[in-house]
Amino acid sequence: MKAIFVNGSPRKNKNTALMLESALRGAQEAGAETELAHLYDIQFQGCKSCFACKLKDSKTNGICAIKDDLRPVLERCRKADVLVFGSPIYYSYPTGMMRSFMERAMFPIGTYHYENGVQKVLRDKVIPTGMIFTMNCPEDYAAVIHYPFLLETANSKIMEAIYGHCETLYAYNTYQFNDYSRYDFTLFSEKEKRLYRDTHWQTDLQNAYQLGKRLVELSKSLS
Repeated sequence: MKAIFVNGSPRKNKNTALMLESALRGAQEAGAETELAHLYDIQFQGCKSCFACKLKDSKTNGICAIKDDLRPVLERCRKADVLVFGSPIYYSYPTGMMRSFMERAMFPIGTYHYENGVQKVLRDKVIPTGMIFTMNCPEDYAAVIHYPFLLETANSKIMEAIYGHCETLYAYNTYQFNDYSRYDFTLFSEKEKRLYRDTHWQTDLQNAYQLGKRLVELSKSLS
């Protein structure tokens, strides 16, 4: 049982990475072998629209044909039993690195064939997946600007279509800076941010832990 976690944040020890590490520990608790990949450590680009994965009798077998530093990660993801992607929200979307990774990971698995309105995909089993979003935005305002609809429609629902199952987890109103006194802002209160973190962050981490554990247990039940 292999579970792979992919960090779309440039930081390895902040909110997104910590959520992924907690989910990873949950997966380990459930008996999975785990891996955490940091996208900002890898030299790669997004889909180049070569369509090698869509050729007749294509030999790509659901793996992007581009041979770069991302290719080994994509090959391991293709064989994984559980996948969890995590990203902070920058300008209303996951980071560019995460979006480029998702293009490369998922487009080769999807096909241009549909049956009864359902896309055919190149997989022989359901791969339980999760999407973790962390953001500076408070939960109530995220609802006002329709973040859950926006993020899940463009990301989680695509993952569900490609892999067969996806769960979405949010960490709202995250503590953004190590030293708020250095930064120019009037949009929020550092005191309120700190209070929110102190009362919610451990719950966020526990939710991530349970997500990792739950997806591995689901994968076992499906095998």
